[in-house]
Amino acid sequence: MSLDQETLLDAYRRMRTIREFEERIDTEFKAGEIPGFVHLYAGQEAVATGVCIHLRTEDYIGSTHRGHGHCIAKGCDVKGMMLEIFGRKGGLCGGKGGSMHIADLKQGMLGANAIVGGSPPLAIGAALSAKTRGTDNVAISFSGDGASNQGTTFESMNMAVVLKLPCVFVFENNGYGEMTGVDYAVGSKDIAGRAAGFGLPSVKIDGADFFAVEAAAAEAIERARSGGGPSAIEAVVTRFYGHFIGDPQNYRAPDEVERLRAERDCLKNFRERVTSDGSLSNAQMEEIDGQVGTLIEESVNEAKAAEFPDETELLTDVYVSY
Repeated sequence: MSLDQETLLDAYRRMRTIREFEERIDTEFKAGEIPGFVHLYAGQEAVATGVCIHLRTEDYIGSTHRGHGHCIAKGCDVKGMMLEIFGRKGGLCGGKGGSMHIADLKQGMLGANAIVGGSPPLAIGAALSAKTRGTDNVAISFSGDGASNQGTTFESMNMAVVLKLPCVFVFENNGYGEMTGVDYAVGSKDIAGRAAGFGLPSVKIDGADFFAVEAAAAEAIERARSGGGPSAIEAVVTRFYGHFIGDPQNYRAPDEVERLRAERDCLKNFRERVTSDGSLSNAQMEEIDGQVGTLIEESVNEAKAAEFPDETELLTDVYVSY
């Protein structure tokens, strides 16, 4: 294994934080504590982590409506995120963006996006700015299998190739675009293959395997940094919850989620890999589990105790004249 112990511990901490964050959000939302819609990332932690572990603060990511995992993996403050999702003062967007619009420009997180296919144009804009300014920064577009069908995505891939932009298109194929199966909605049946048709080096990997994601991301990001242009990665993964909290998931087989949790849990796969080869011990990861649990508990308690934004802030940070 080429990754050192510090990197492996960092990766595990990011994935564990995402999982604990999402499972607690599920509980709090069902208790009526969180406003708006929420889309959980649990099950896909290895994708965000395997990509973002190669990024610097100055690099950019564009996200989706399912964006909490991307935020955490990129280094956004967990307590600030919790305040934002609870709609409280001190949140990353002042408590006014919420789950689907959470962003942190200081961390290069360009924002979650309720528009399907909204991330690719933002990412290539950031990539164009990096190229124009002569930096070696890169931009990552996270999209789902549903967004892979959007015209904005096609145009962005084409423009990235034409301008040779330092951008990586990461397609998280979790099997469903909302409630529609990928086998039905993607005519080519192959998101990576279709991306390759635009002239991008493209690979299809197991998104439940952190090490497969990390290796593919390392190659694509290095290509972008060194002036080699854009790439595409299709990560086949699964989500452990519905499209949104409250989704009855009637489109899934009765035992599908339980089977996937048993067979395709990226955290379980990671632990088995690193303990079997002696890279990490269970004790090291259990220590992280405890630290993460404390962080999430503190984050929720502080969010519940925080004030809501003042009414005087209603028209700040928005366009008020047309």
